[in-house]
Amino acid sequence: MLLAERMGMSAVVGRGNYIKAVVNGGSIMQPITEHKGCRASTNTGPASCGSQASQGNLPIGIWEKVKNHPCYSEDAHHHYARMHVAVAPACNIQCNYCNRKYDCANESRPGVVSEKLTPEQAARKVIAVATTIPQMTVLGIAGPGDALANPAKTFKTFELVSQAAPDIKLCLSTNGLALPDYVDTIKRAKIDHVTITINMVDPEIGAKIYPWIFFNHKRYTGIEAARILTDRQLQGLEMLSERGILCKINSVMIPNINDDHLVEVSKAVTSRGAFLHNIMPLISAPEHGTAFGLNGQRGPTAQELKVLQDACEGQINIMRHCRQCRADAVGLLGEDRSAEFTSDQVMKMDVQYDLAMRKAYQEKVENERVSKVAAGQKELAGVSGEMSAITLLVAVATKGSGLINEHFGHAREFQVYELSTSGAKFVGLRRVEVYCQGGYGEEDRLSAVMRGICDCHAVFVAKIGGCPKSNLIKAGIDPVDQFAHEFIEKSMIAWFRCYLDKVSRGEIQHVQRRDATSWPAASMSAV
Repeated sequence: MLLAERMGMSAVVGRGNYIKAVVNGGSIMQPITEHKGCRASTNTGPASCGSQASQGNLPIGIWEKVKNHPCYSEDAHHHYARMHVAVAPACNIQCNYCNRKYDCANESRPGVVSEKLTPEQAARKVIAVATTIPQMTVLGIAGPGDALANPAKTFKTFELVSQAAPDIKLCLSTNGLALPDYVDTIKRAKIDHVTITINMVDPEIGAKIYPWIFFNHKRYTGIEAARILTDRQLQGLEMLSERGILCKINSVMIPNINDDHLVEVSKAVTSRGAFLHNIMPLISAPEHGTAFGLNGQRGPTAQELKVLQDACEGQINIMRHCRQCRADAVGLLGEDRSAEFTSDQVMKMDVQYDLAMRKAYQEKVENERVSKVAAGQKELAGVSGEMSAITLLVAVATKGSGLINEHFGHAREFQVYELSTSGAKFVGLRRVEVYCQGGYGEEDRLSAVMRGICDCHAVFVAKIGGCPKSNLIKAGIDPVDQFAHEFIEKSMIAWFRCYLDKVSRGEIQHVQRRDATSWPAASMSAV
């Protein structure tokens, strides 16, 4: 008997863009979401998969692991979704930036959940989400505590899901304290992706971040606690790398505590086989009740974050599209659909996992990715011959699918790219408050949005009103709406080619935009 049947789910029939689900004895048609990625490293140095849906220099085994994982591939995050299940409430360390008691439906922050699940509830939820969102390719367990401080619940959940949905990638996040004890269990469970949060390799710095750890039935504090933690983290990373498990390292950038030190962290994890380094901004709003938030520790600015990411880039891939997701996040990066899949709602849904439908839908996604890459490469051919040292930043409003498909006034974030004659490089995200509310724009919010992208020469949107357009022009930011619903990379390169032509003809003078130093990087965190 299928696990789906044991969990009380009956057959469904997919028709077009809808799925039929049985609810309380009756049937309803639920819409299937429209699908809205990493320079990759090897032991011999960086091998780029960039923003293209191609294997590049990656070994085929690694490419298969990352091509549709939205966290491990910048391009994939435009097209594929992930979900987290909150089955691991306990934690074995305390971080000064964490408070797991806080919850808000509109808050996106690691450790935040609205409800905790049993492994059986989690498996049922995974089937429901994967049926409704066929481009959901990754299941992660990231808390709200630590996955390996709750090993029985964590591995039972993975076991149930792998039986019911064998095509879904399994992903585990941990602080690494217990990691060496479970590496072989992780391998047997066919978990191919592990994220370890490593904020230091110097115990004196670690003592400023971690008040205590609980290890081998004993509580440790201060430098001793930090020394045990870093030794265990690096040991676990080495063991995972030896077994061919891809490792992403998360590091929280804390100004004046570990910001300069994270360059050393990046070197240490690179030498031990890490695949990807994700340097995230500290989120320290006082209302969250964290130690850092209450003592006034600030987060980095967007520019400070970018400078550090640039400094660490080279030997290891740097992840720049992280949204610092909730521990119960569902959907594409940059959106959260967890409210659609509460326990009560999932219990009313009678669905059966349709692997054929999911494969067909994802084939459609891949075809669109190939078209997007081809269009970008064709446009780039017209720019690559240009002799210009000009580089600049542009912002893009998008809902996903690699398209310019968001209204300026409705944007909750802007994706920022660096343009040069080498092409377009994704460099970061800028989280903003929605400017247009109920059909009316708010001037204070417009000013905040413009401060957030003040280092950009242009902003690409599907549509924009007259007032924000004129204000952007006055500020020297070109509001570009002629590429609405077209591929992002192709459109940006076409605009950049015209920009270079105008500079060469003397119609405009290229000037560097001021850095967005007043823009807190913590504001970039999204759902």
